[in-house]
Amino acid sequence: MRQGRCTNFGNCGVADRRELVTAAPGQELVCPECRRALSEIDKPSRGPSPLWVVGFIVLLLGFGYAGWLLLHRSSTAPNTAPVLGSGAPPSGPKPSSSDVVLRLHGSNTIGAQLAPALAEAFLKAQGAQDVSTKSTGADESAVTGSFSGKTQAIEIQAHGSATAFQDLAAGKCDIGMASRKIQAAEVLSLSSLGDMTSPASEHVLGLDGLAVIVNRSNSLSALSERDIARIFTGDVKDWKEVGGSGGTIKLYARDDKSGTYDTFRSLVLRGKPLAPDTVRVEDSRELSGKVAQDADAIGFVGLPYVLDARALAISENGTKALLPTALTVSTEDYLLSRRLYLYTASNPKDPIVRRFVDFALGKAGQDVVAANGFVAQNVKAQLVKVVADAPADYKRLTDGAERLSLNFRFRTGSSTLDNKALPDLDRVTSFISDLKYSGNDVMLFGFADSTGSRDANCRLSKDRAKVVSDQFGQRGLNPSTVNGFCSDLPVASNDTEEGREKNRRVEIWVKKH
Repeated sequence: MRQGRCTNFGNCGVADRRELVTAAPGQELVCPECRRALSEIDKPSRGPSPLWVVGFIVLLLGFGYAGWLLLHRSSTAPNTAPVLGSGAPPSGPKPSSSDVVLRLHGSNTIGAQLAPALAEAFLKAQGAQDVSTKSTGADESAVTGSFSGKTQAIEIQAHGSATAFQDLAAGKCDIGMASRKIQAAEVLSLSSLGDMTSPASEHVLGLDGLAVIVNRSNSLSALSERDIARIFTGDVKDWKEVGGSGGTIKLYARDDKSGTYDTFRSLVLRGKPLAPDTVRVEDSRELSGKVAQDADAIGFVGLPYVLDARALAISENGTKALLPTALTVSTEDYLLSRRLYLYTASNPKDPIVRRFVDFALGKAGQDVVAANGFVAQNVKAQLVKVVADAPADYKRLTDGAERLSLNFRFRTGSSTLDNKALPDLDRVTSFISDLKYSGNDVMLFGFADSTGSRDANCRLSKDRAKVVSDQFGQRGLNPSTVNGFCSDLPVASNDTEEGREKNRRVEIWVKKH
C-alpha cells in the first residue's frame, strides 16, 4: 500500500484537511477530489529492490536532494518551480551583479517558495532555457535562465516584510514582497517612488490565511480570537483554561521582522506584547515542525505551512468559528485572512518590473500561487450553505445559486473600491464571459457594518452594491439583481475597525435562469 497527501492547498478539501490518502497496489497515487498526483510520504518497507538500490547509490554519490525528490514527489504543474514539500534548492554561488535583471526582497512567507516558483515560471514564459533555482545564503536564492547563451538572474532575499520597504528605500531591490500592508511611516519614506498605496504601486499577489496551529493530538478544534490573545500574551498558561485536556501551553511565534508576526500582532494581540517565554522562529516551516512535534504547543503560520500540524477554527464576538479554507480565505471572511503584496515604484525605470508584476497577477502567475499552497485570485463559483438565520430575501435569491470566490471591498472610510477590487472586476468579467453567463445571471449583495442607524446602513449596503454594478456596467456586464442587506450576516466583529472593514463588502452570486 502507498500513502500520500494532496498539496493543492486552497483549491482542494482533501489538501486543506490534510487527509492521508491510501492507494492499493497497482492504483495511481492521486487525490480523490482534485485528481492531482499526491506527495508520497510513507514508502513501504519490502527489503532491497532495484528502486531502493538506485536511490541508495544516488545518495552515496551525494545527490541527497535528488533522492529526496524521488521519495517525495510533488504535484507541481509544468513550467513552475517545486511547491512546498519538495525540499530546499541546491546551494550555489551568488550570480554576478551584471547578470541580475530583477531583485525581490522582503517577506519570508512569499520569498521562501512562492517567489522562486514565480521567477522560474516568468523566465520560462520569456523564453529562457535551463531555468533553475539555487540557494545563495540563509533565506536567499537566485533563479537563473539562459537567453541565447547569456545568463539572466532574479535575486530573491526573504528576510521579512519590513526589509521590503527598507531595501526599496535604499535602492537595493526592485520589488518589495510583503505579507502585510505598508505602514504610514513606510509610505512617507518611499514618497520619492510615488504613492505606495496607489494601484500603480500596491499589487495584491494572492491571499493567505494566518493559521493558528496546534499538535494533532490536541483535543480542541476551535478557539475564540480573545482566547488566542490571552494565550499568546501569557494570561492563559494551561490548556484546561480554554477547554482543553490540560498541560502547560508552549508558545511559538515568528520573529519581529516577519509580516506574519506583524499581522498577528495587529489582528490578535492588538499591541500587547508576547509572553516572554515565547520561542521565536524565523522560518515558517521550522515553526510548524516544532508545533507538530510538541503535544502542548501552539503557533501561527501562513496557510501553506500548516503541514503536519493542525489548524484551529477561529471565532470572534458575534460570528461563527471558521477554518482557513479556500472559500473563507478567498472571500476574506476568515478572521485571520490576509493579503500578500508586491510593492513597486509607481513608474518603474526598468520595464521588466512591470512585466513580472503583470505575469504574477495574471492567470499563469495565479496558477503558480495556487500550486504553492496559497489562495489564488482566479475566480471560481461554489455552492455555499446559507446560514439558518439569514434574511428571507437572501435565502430566496441564493437558492440554487453559486457564490463567486471573492468579495469586493472598499478603501477605508471611502466608497472607492480598494486596490484588490480593481483587477477583480476584470477577472469576474472574464469568468462570466468564458462560461457564457449573462448579466441576467449575476447578483450583487451589499453589506454594511453596524455603526449608525439601520436605515442608514441599509442605504449604505445598497449603495456599495450599486458602485460595483456601475463598474461592471462600464465593462459591458449589467447584473440583474443589486440589493443591500444592511448590517446583517456579519463575517467579523463590529467591535473593532478591522472587523467593521471586513463587514463592509459586496458579495457576487451567479444563477442560471
